Amino acid sequence: MKMLLKRVLIKSFAGFGIYNASKFALEGFSEAMAAEVAPLGIKVSIIEPGPFRTNFAGNGLGQAKKLIDDYSETAGLFRTKLKSVDGKQEGDPIKASKAIIDLVNSENPTLRLPLGKVAILTIESKLDSIKSELEETRSIAENAIYT
Repeated sequence: MKMLLKRVLIKSFAGFGIYNASKFALEGFSEAMAAEVAPLGIKVSIIEPGPFRTNFAGNGLGQAKKLIDDYSETAGLFRTKLKSVDGKQEGDPIKASKAIIDLVNSENPTLRLPLGKVAILTIESKLDSIKSELEETRSIAENAIYT
């Protein structure tokens, strides 16, 4: 069995628009590719990690030289939060690596592999939000058809 792995993000965050967009695109592409290559015996898995103790929130995080005050309560708050968690993230990169290797070696790998408690909570929160909005707009959606 051949396997392709992709790392994506399921929920967007203020101040990370370009990053979010690239990860969402990768997720959609990976879902389609999984269906396209399945008959060839190729499996695709999407890795959905929470925060891990890497350099991502520290020195690896590039920032704009000029900050715009209008964004201080949105993107600015996220930027501050990101800096404050550097070195304190729950995720262990070694354990994540092992989980990914185990997934690759499994007989039937899942399409998605969340890694960490924050990842699980984030995915659950996103699903709850989508479900709530679906119920709120159900009648509008159902009436937007030819009759």
